Amino acid sequence: MATSSSAINAQSPGLKTYFKTPEGRYKLQYEKTHPAAVLHYSHGKAVSQLTIAYLKEKPANQTPSTPSTPSSGGGVRSAAARLLGAGNGSRALSFVGGNGVSRVVSGSSRMGGSLGSSTGSSSSQSTSNYDGKGTYLIFNAADTIFISDLNSQDKDPIKSIHFSNSNPICHAFDAGSKDGHDLLIGLHSGDVYSVSLRQQLQDPGRKLVAAQHYNKDGTINNSRCTCVAWVPEGDGAFVVGHADGNLYVYEKSKDGTADCSFPVIKDQTQFSVAHARSSKVNSENTCSGFGNQFHWASKLLMENSWSFILSNPIARWHVCQGSINSISFSTDGAYLATVGRDGYLRVFDFSKEQLIFGGKSYYGALLCCAWSSDGKYILTGGEDDLVQVWSMEDRKIVAWGEGHNSWVSGVAFDSYWSGPNSDGTGENVMYRFGSVGQDTQLLLWDLVMDEIVVPFRCGPPGGSPTLSSGSHSAHWDNICPIGTLQPAPSMRDVPKLSPLVAHRVHVEPLSGLIFANESVLTICREGHIKIWLRPGHGESSQSNSEAVVGAPSSKDRPVTSSIKAPGSSYKPPSSVLFT
Repeated sequence: MATSSSAINAQSPGLKTYFKTPEGRYKLQYEKTHPAAVLHYSHGKAVSQLTIAYLKEKPANQTPSTPSTPSSGGGVRSAAARLLGAGNGSRALSFVGGNGVSRVVSGSSRMGGSLGSSTGSSSSQSTSNYDGKGTYLIFNAADTIFISDLNSQDKDPIKSIHFSNSNPICHAFDAGSKDGHDLLIGLHSGDVYSVSLRQQLQDPGRKLVAAQHYNKDGTINNSRCTCVAWVPEGDGAFVVGHADGNLYVYEKSKDGTADCSFPVIKDQTQFSVAHARSSKVNSENTCSGFGNQFHWASKLLMENSWSFILSNPIARWHVCQGSINSISFSTDGAYLATVGRDGYLRVFDFSKEQLIFGGKSYYGALLCCAWSSDGKYILTGGEDDLVQVWSMEDRKIVAWGEGHNSWVSGVAFDSYWSGPNSDGTGENVMYRFGSVGQDTQLLLWDLVMDEIVVPFRCGPPGGSPTLSSGSHSAHWDNICPIGTLQPAPSMRDVPKLSPLVAHRVHVEPLSGLIFANESVLTICREGHIKIWLRPGHGESSQSNSEAVVGAPSSKDRPVTSSIKAPGSSYKPPSSVLFT
């Protein structure tokens, strides 16, 4: 382990292994990376991204499998599925797909393609006692997905999955998956896979096993996948963003290989939603061998206005011209935020397929976005080197964070950090969030709500809100109407935030960060990960925490904060710590 640490540290000259905050020191616990040989000419096509996966204990009676029968919940549909033979897996149903070709579906069949030569049956038998419970880090580099154990000090991954025809670009994990398929992977070619993380860990090979394949060979959209996300509480629904400005909604219970089509987009500048055109099953002509049992079941299905829709994706959202760079759901899944190459944040009511509001960056594209856990605020970052804070209540930008020296590539709220609340009401008066950028820095910020309202919006009772300088600001006059895309406000109209901490954490430009219960994780574009232990955790094992690698020790340089909040119950620090 000492040899590995020395090798890593040699690549990071002049970087401290800790940084200070008012609550204590964050200390570099260990690093994760991939074999150096993996980087080759194709690496430039993909920036490394990081996903954290909390794999629960395997249920005693559950065996991970690929979704094989369409379902959307409900007692009627469950009863019908049992009557149609899905229970014993021995009887086959004959369906006519959208192209008129008869297809056979049985309880043991798998829809979609598999990259591996193994179907997972033999490996499942040989590793049936394998549980896989734990916390894993999933990241991409070049043409490979790597999986590391977060709680292991070994820097090397425990599993690698190779893609021969395209590079993985993005991935997402669903801890609440009911059928075991909890990991999404989007490729540069536009292809999307859903797999079971537990099954991938069980299998000794370097190919995906038991994978559900969507948009195969770019048949629906051949532009690269830029982002994927599971719909919270969506019962297997997920969305995929593409470089051409289109976003597709999928349901993993439906077939990824059936024919479907979408109408031509008439106006590329306008938001539009189209639903898939596909054939439905004809209950009179497409099934046989079940007699009255099948006809009774199909009658129930038709009476409940439900039928087997075999297509995926089920909907296309044309969001913008140019690439969709990032997407993020609110915790309850009610709202979806997107940011794109055109520099706009857009927030949608997901179930109503309706634009709520949007706004533009000060300059250039927006690259990342994230929600607060209570759904009240959204963070964005991009090519203007700023971190923007947007309010769902006001439907506009309410603060700008200045501190990065280059593009902001990742933002996140720290939902594990405990701040003060307002007089026992339980509502947050302060939020902690972080950002990383191509300047190789991690910045931590404190957002105090009184600081936004009090110093910048003042005036006589009943009067229009004004800036503290007395000049009228139209930006604060009214809540923006629903469905409005706003231009970028003047810099003087928006409160400015200064970072609590600014720390150079990597040699290479950063691409993402994740807040975990005991640590903060950062990843650079080249696929190197650092785990920073929170104050109060693992104190006894951090004997070298104050070491500076390859450089003499130096004191932190304070910079006066640009915001102070009179009357606030919380007294923020008066300086920014540059470490």
